[in-house]
Amino acid sequence: MSELTSLIQELEHAISSGTAKKRQKALTLVTDLFIAGSGRYSGDQIALFDDVLLTLSSSIETKARVKLSKRLATVSDAPVKVVRSLAFDDVIEVAAPMLKSSPQLNDDDLVETASTKSQDHLHAITQRPQLSEAVTDVLIERGDREVVHSVAKNSGARFSDRGFGKLVARARGDDTLARYVGARRDIPRHHFLKLLETASASVRAKLETANPDAAEAIRDVVAEITTHISQEVRSSSRDHAKAKQRVKRLCKTSQFSEADVHAFARANNFEQVAVALSMLGTFPIELVERALLDESPDMVLILTKAARCYWSTTKAILQMTAANRSLSTMDLDHALANFEKLQVNTAKQALEFYSLRSKVLAETKSPSTTPAIVQFADAS
Repeated sequence: MSELTSLIQELEHAISSGTAKKRQKALTLVTDLFIAGSGRYSGDQIALFDDVLLTLSSSIETKARVKLSKRLATVSDAPVKVVRSLAFDDVIEVAAPMLKSSPQLNDDDLVETASTKSQDHLHAITQRPQLSEAVTDVLIERGDREVVHSVAKNSGARFSDRGFGKLVARARGDDTLARYVGARRDIPRHHFLKLLETASASVRAKLETANPDAAEAIRDVVAEITTHISQEVRSSSRDHAKAKQRVKRLCKTSQFSEADVHAFARANNFEQVAVALSMLGTFPIELVERALLDESPDMVLILTKAARCYWSTTKAILQMTAANRSLSTMDLDHALANFEKLQVNTAKQALEFYSLRSKVLAETKSPSTTPAIVQFADAS
């Protein structure tokens, strides 16, 4: 240790008044020395290397910093202060190797970089083998199209419920992103269903623009495909199966009631709310799922009114994150006014219309999307 300390101190002294060429030579020598003994140094020794390398690297040209960044990027015990200095460099060629690979950067480092640096820095971060929810939240929030596409493709990235919601929202009108997000194995089912509705709407709009005369037929075909995929996803969902079993157990013991729907909604459990509300009002599960995912609150109001639910349950459902409604106090007040104005019989008539329309279209093998909502102005 004393020999090592003496050597590094001597190098530091030599470059303090030396030329740029001498500093670069000294940096290479110290870097070689560190890498040669990597994995065997103590914490104090690494800290010593850290101070010297930081001093050397702060006063050299960009080309040398790029080389240093590449050499230390994959070293598991690379000096942390040097790593952060390189990772936070404004020059992307210097920062990229560290942002892509360094195991010495923690989530706080990555979040700070993603929050303050350029899109090139964000894109480099998306290429790390593992990304936490905290990091991807920032990447999705600040990232441009290239950044969001890259992180959506990264199988090692993990997304929060909020992150998935923003990905689905950004996929509207972006078919490539929709494919990347839809192909992820970890996407929650309610986000997949929302993505499916969004993507199908995009496809439908393009087809209708190309062939306006066939608009009605196009809507029916796209809806049929969407419904078929939704059914397949539902039948293979473990969460849906568990929710269904739980509600059935409650029904068998005569314990099931609106209070369960309210509790599931407060817990923000999409699967349980969908199954419970479907059973409470004997509604088609497809209709309930679409209502829960619709950004407009209208269909939720109709379903809960037809099921004779209280406003407290309806409000809890509207505030679930699945549809990403983000309703303000004014929005909720408006929804409450519509809910109170809507009569139970009117709500049931709207659902009967849906049932009749679905039956007719099923007989012609051309199912349609959720029907237009009855206007609340005529609901009194």
